[in-house]
Amino acid sequence: MFKKLLIPLLIFSFLAELCHSQNVTNDTKLRGIIAEKGQAEVIIPDPGRQAIDRLTRIYSIRSVRDKSVHILLSPLTVERFIAEGNEYQLTERVDTKGVLTSANMAEAMQWDSYPTYTQYDSVMRFFASSYPALCVLDTIGKSINGRLVLVLKISDNCKTDEPEPEVFYTSSIHGDETAGFILMLRLSEYLLKNYSTNNRVKNLVDNLEIWINPLANPDGTFRNGNNILSPVRFNANGYDLNRNFPDPDGPVVTRQKETVDMMRFLADRGFALSANFHSGEEVVNYPWDRWAVEHADNDWFYMISRAWADTVHLYSGPGYMNFLDNGVTNGYVWYKVNGSRQDYVTYNLSGREVTVELDEDFITPTSDLNNIWQYNYRSLLGYLENSIFGIHGQVVDAISNEPVPARISIEGYDRDSSHVYSDTLTGIFTRFLLPGSYDLRFTSEGYRDTIVRNITVIQRERTDLTVKMLSALNPVDTTDTAKPLFYPNPGSNIIKVVLPENLRGGINIRMFNLTGKKVSDIDTETTDMNPVRLEVSRLPAGTYFIVFTNKKTRLSCSGRIVILR
Repeated sequence: MFKKLLIPLLIFSFLAELCHSQNVTNDTKLRGIIAEKGQAEVIIPDPGRQAIDRLTRIYSIRSVRDKSVHILLSPLTVERFIAEGNEYQLTERVDTKGVLTSANMAEAMQWDSYPTYTQYDSVMRFFASSYPALCVLDTIGKSINGRLVLVLKISDNCKTDEPEPEVFYTSSIHGDETAGFILMLRLSEYLLKNYSTNNRVKNLVDNLEIWINPLANPDGTFRNGNNILSPVRFNANGYDLNRNFPDPDGPVVTRQKETVDMMRFLADRGFALSANFHSGEEVVNYPWDRWAVEHADNDWFYMISRAWADTVHLYSGPGYMNFLDNGVTNGYVWYKVNGSRQDYVTYNLSGREVTVELDEDFITPTSDLNNIWQYNYRSLLGYLENSIFGIHGQVVDAISNEPVPARISIEGYDRDSSHVYSDTLTGIFTRFLLPGSYDLRFTSEGYRDTIVRNITVIQRERTDLTVKMLSALNPVDTTDTAKPLFYPNPGSNIIKVVLPENLRGGINIRMFNLTGKKVSDIDTETTDMNPVRLEVSRLPAGTYFIVFTNKKTRLSCSGRIVILR
């Protein structure tokens, strides 16, 4: 009896020791790859949905395919992963297979090789200098290693902020996903070169303010210097920037500089529509990433995502962009992600953003770059055209016709921050909807709620609307149209204000940012001799809308200030 028990125990012990030995060998290889390459990919076969939801809060999942989870580990996460004792398969990626580096800027602009970082910078400056009437070059910020995060603005009056929808394309927040990097550069050139000869391009440039950021994570892409050699998903600190945005249900993360800069840029611009370009799969992914519940505009999101993939299928070879629902997926249905940019933009900023995965290869071989362009450029244009349609309106004061920062929601429809806001400076707003009839409610601090009923939305048409809101504080015959005088404006610490004579005395001062959020509400006294002092040193850079109200007479006036940092 003892011998019968002993033999299975010995076999079990041997197998356990063998598995442990294999794990130790794998762990050693894993550490070695990360030390050399800066990252490593592991696969956990079929862990189940609950385990995936746990893993995604800790590690950077790059895909779930055939029930297997593909995780990219960085120096920040590898030791915890090993300590947890996860059973995994190690994948060794050849990151630079088929990658050619451009010899110079002219060669880079043939779009069949990858530029150096220096050449990329030169190409962006070339666009701005060659097309000064259509294009300006700006920066979102700097990476941790000091590289510029560049962005182009393309519009018919590019040096002016016009009352037009602003749209944003950005790529390679994961530094080793490079197809979108070249695609964005080539799209910029296409819009600029074809403005005078292509009516479709002219219509886009004339009616939109188009912002293009080809490279959101330059430290990841150019990890080893000026050339693309062993790029990584992560930033210089080892963080996945597309898991680094605020998330009401996400884990606490250390916000990275690139993320903070991008958040500031996004808030300042207030984009109506945007897209974030990736690689690793071939699919259009729409919100939510983090919630099983559908977005209020889920059907609209599916429609524009379906249009992208279906247009691609007309021009691509067989087998391209047919992952999941033939090239389309809801983010959560695929796998849960916390801290993604598309959820941040859509929830926190009331924008609309999707994620487009362009290529199964992380680093697209240079021989395939032209194919990626040919398959996708019509979809790039078509996606921008979505911004021209839907409800386009302006919210103004019924008496003064001054812009009003208002919250715009649809009764019985909106949920989970799916409402939108009118622009603080111009009062304009855009709401994208499926064809139908809608009742819109407009709310703003100091104004009576306004409901506009039975607004008709027609497929691929624009519905224009002007909404005049009545003040809840001032009767018509006491509204004053005199303007406050701000100086210095722009300012950075103290901005002084000279108010109209009939507003002096006890006053209330309310300050709103560009999203319509109230950032300050104070009461103070003013006299004929002394201007009001606005302490703004703790506010972020940007433009603010200020309302002054005399607490006794209820007269009010308003104006705008710009804070510099």
